[in-house]
Amino acid sequence: MSDQQASENSDRFNVRATAADHFAWLRTRLALERTMLAWVRTAVSLIGFGFAIVQFLDRFGQMAGVAPARFPNSARYLGLALIGSGVMVLIISIWEYRWMLRYMWGESFVAIAGITAEEKQNLLYQTPLYLASIVIILIGIFAFFVVFQRLV
Repeated sequence: MSDQQASENSDRFNVRATAADHFAWLRTRLALERTMLAWVRTAVSLIGFGFAIVQFLDRFGQMAGVAPARFPNSARYLGLALIGSGVMVLIISIWEYRWMLRYMWGESFVAIAGITAEEKQNLLYQTPLYLASIVIILIGIFAFFVVFQRLV
């Protein structure tokens, strides 16, 4: 194999610095943001629904004329499972989002991303999704321990 063939095979593909490729890169970047927002929305729903199930079934069990539950802690277990699932979904999605951001800001795409190497390091961390996700994770952990404390 010649040196030229080896260097051609070292890159997965050739990136051209054209306006069309730059806009394609931007569309892909925005699709990544939409995907992460969908994961955040799913995690918030899981956490909220888990907490709501616990609260609703606790209040329902305290109403007059309602027969006692056969398994009184099952609502709390289900709520804990949903809240824990929401937190885990968010942690996994942050990991995947960060991995994809590093790939998209990688050396192969610098030409079409329109940034310098110094700007690249700062851009990896300048998204509000990290802050929103961390706040939701903390809320989920708090809700988990509130429900767990009531179980013990």
